[in-house]
Parts: sequence; structure tokens; C-alpha cells
Amino acid sequence: MKKLAILFLFSLVASEVYPQYSFAPDKLMQDLKILSSDSLEGRKTGTDGNIKARVYIIEQLKKAGIEPFVTGYEQSFSISESVTGVNVLGVVPGTKKETIVISAHYDHLGIRNNMIYNGADDNASGVATLLAMLQYFKKTVPEHRLIFAYFDAEELGLKGSAYFINSLDLQKENIVLNVNLDMVSRSDKNELYACGTFHYPSLKKNIEKIKVPSGIKLLFGHDDPTTGKNNWTSQSDQYNFHQKKIPFIYFGVEDHIDYHKSGDDFDKINPEFYKNSTETILLAILALDKNLE
Repeated sequence: MKKLAILFLFSLVASEVYPQYSFAPDKLMQDLKILSSDSLEGRKTGTDGNIKARVYIIEQLKKAGIEPFVTGYEQSFSISESVTGVNVLGVVPGTKKETIVISAHYDHLGIRNNMIYNGADDNASGVATLLAMLQYFKKTVPEHRLIFAYFDAEELGLKGSAYFINSLDLQKENIVLNVNLDMVSRSDKNELYACGTFHYPSLKKNIEKIKVPSGIKLLFGHDDPTTGKNNWTSQSDQYNFHQKKIPFIYFGVEDHIDYHKSGDDFDKINPEFYKNSTETILLAILALDKNLE
């Protein structure tokens, strides 16, 4: 009886620690902290810090048992004579032939004026969220084949995602959707945006059905071409999919005071918002995977 009581008490404590998450929130925060640490020196494409980030991502893919989409997970591409970018690509088989690409860029701005631009929100947050999903999809077979794409050189003009999409036989790979994550961990108003439904309205009804965790607002918008800079369609890697007429949903937050500044650090992240944001995105992906037309 004592053992049963102890087990019951443990289950209660565990449910209080992880009340509504489909992933390990402690691992999420640990990955974010590592990816946005000073030791990675801002993860600028072509630097040692960028390589360290890439090695870490590949280690997590291997630990989760995720198969490589390309040999050794690495897809290299030339940016200049002296700089090479490298995408990291893993794949989870589904029950259908169609493919959903779930993406986030892992590069950032590096060191400027002797200041490290760690890019905790931009975009270590998106990368850590993708890593948090690996264990879930390794245990739960999706309907669509999923490519987990960690793009390089987004900050240099969306070059990693451009190389990826242009290197594929699109008819063979049959990509039907891109879900892109870029800045998903920090919002003073607890707002997370799903951008893209202006262009692809059929996606909206699937996302609207999910039960959003308390403490977060899931909004639509920032995709109307008439709104100028408030239109995010071309502002991250989803644009290269959109150019190929592949539907997209881009999850992100509005710019904050530390956007593209040296203050975008781990200690500025709102942990509860970030965990809820990750859960919301995962639920949206599940809904899209199941109901995508």
C-alpha cells in the first residue's frame, strides 16, 4: 500500500510539473539555453559557432532515432568562395506518400562590435521547438512523411531554404505543406501568430479546431500583401516554398525590443509562453497532418 501511495503521489507531482505538454519541457528549455549560449558565438553561417550548433542538432536527431534525409544529415551549399552553408535534414516516414516540411533556421548574426548576438528567440527558439517534437513523432507515426529541416543562412537572404527547395525533384518528393518556425518564444502580449492563411485559407479551419493551451493567444494575420512591412510572407524561409506554390503556415511572434540586437538572450525568454507556444504549434501540426486536403 505504501508503494502504491508513493506511486500515486509521484504521478500527481509529475502531472503538476508537466500539466498539458506533449513533450519534455525541461529538455526544450535546455536545448534553447545551449543553442543560445555565448559558446556558440551567435551561430553565424560559416563560423565555428555555427558548426557547433549544427553538430548539436545532429546529435539530437541521432539520439531520437530520426533517419537522415540526406547522407549524414548535412546538405552543403556554397554562399561565396570562402563561406559554405549547411542545412540539417532528418525524415520521419508516414503512412502517406505526401510530405510536410517542418522547418526552422539555426543561423544568426554572430559577433558584431565585440558583442555576441545569441539569437535566443531568433531563432534558437524555433530550432529547440523542432527538437522537442522529435521524440513525439518517433513514437507516433504521422500520416504524412515529415522532413525536419534546420536551415542555414536564413539571415543571409533565405539561402538555405532556397537551396533545399531548388535541389529537390518536387514531383517526386510531393511536398504539400511547409510549417516554418521563426521566433516563437517571446511575446509581451502572449500572442503567437499563424501566418499564411490569407494565401491558403483552407488551412485555417484545421488550426482553428485545436485546443490552445491557457495563457496564450493564437492569432491569424501578417500575410496580407497590402499591409507592407506587416506582411511576413517573404520575411522567413516559408517564402521559398510559397514561390513554388507550396502552401505554408509560418508561426512567429511580433518583433520585440531585442529583435536583431545583442539583448536577444536566454534570460529574456518567457518560459511559460514558450512551452505553450511549442505545444500549440505541435497541436497545429497534428491537426494539419490529419486533416490536410
